[in-house]
Amino acid sequence: MSISAFDHPFLSGLLGNEAASDWFSANVDIAAMLDFETALAQAQADEGVIPAESAQAIASACQSFVANMMALKTATARDGVVVPELISKLRATIPEEHRNALHFGTTSQDVIDTSLMIRLKPVLSHLDSGLDDIITGLNRIDTAFGGNSLMGYTRMQAAIPITVHDRIEAWREPLLRDKQRLAFLTQSFPVVQFGGAAGTLEKLDGKAAAVRKRLAAALDLHDAPQWHSQRDRIADFASLLSLVTGSLGKIGQDIALLAQSGSEISLSGGGGSSAMPHKQNPVQAELLVTLARYNAVQLSGMHQALVHEQERSGSAWTLEWLILPSMVTTTVSSLQTTASLLSSIERLGNSTVSGES
Repeated sequence: MSISAFDHPFLSGLLGNEAASDWFSANVDIAAMLDFETALAQAQADEGVIPAESAQAIASACQSFVANMMALKTATARDGVVVPELISKLRATIPEEHRNALHFGTTSQDVIDTSLMIRLKPVLSHLDSGLDDIITGLNRIDTAFGGNSLMGYTRMQAAIPITVHDRIEAWREPLLRDKQRLAFLTQSFPVVQFGGAAGTLEKLDGKAAAVRKRLAAALDLHDAPQWHSQRDRIADFASLLSLVTGSLGKIGQDIALLAQSGSEISLSGGGGSSAMPHKQNPVQAELLVTLARYNAVQLSGMHQALVHEQERSGSAWTLEWLILPSMVTTTVSSLQTTASLLSSIERLGNSTVSGES
């Protein structure tokens, strides 16, 4: 049993996603933090902030370091973040003459936020390819059934006949706009976080911007001034996730309604009933509605987390940790479910060819 349905022993079969579980696993998180420390040390060495030998020693230590997860758990309960304990244990593995060069000029939030940004890179690629797959699936259905007729409904009442193409257009167009939103977002996201204790990088003097630029390049992230208390980028990303699941939820809702009578759609597979074995429940279509509504609710929490007090926050920051991973998981699960649902459509609409109904 687990608290989250996304990694629940059996509910995860419906709601979970293995890729998302990996992106937000503790091991991948720690690995990204170590990548940050390695890249930072090299960037500082390249700018003459620390000796080149220190950067090499730090890189070697990061490569061989194995975290004690129980010790990190205990320390996080005390410190509120994992980084102080992680750096303490990592520093102990570095030759003494190079220890002070580790984590120089940076702070816990830089490490944690940049780890998140590193781990969101594959998420963005997954969103893009997932949207492409669904748009391709809709195009296939449009080609096969677009000329068939459907009853159009307004305010849940039968209105006038439309075509399958008309309905598909209402499904496809928001996804094309979601693709455009994603392309715009990726022009400046994900972005490195590097600000030091209070965002001023005071220990680096005039070399702060140059070090940050090298750090961003090494981690394949966009370069920008620190954003410790400026969380609009994260909120923008969360908004996109909710828009995507909302667009897919519309598809799911329509297909569930089409399946209600079954006269205008035929689906392969479907969920079984313990009491009524003759039924094939539109489980995937219903799930898309659930996931859309879930993300819509979570988005309000991400907008609450915009209120980071003063230079750095603990409470608002922690709220992001609770919400964002589940929003990502919800979105990639929704993409996967939609692709599967579309592939199960065997017939949509009624043929308008003379003699058929």
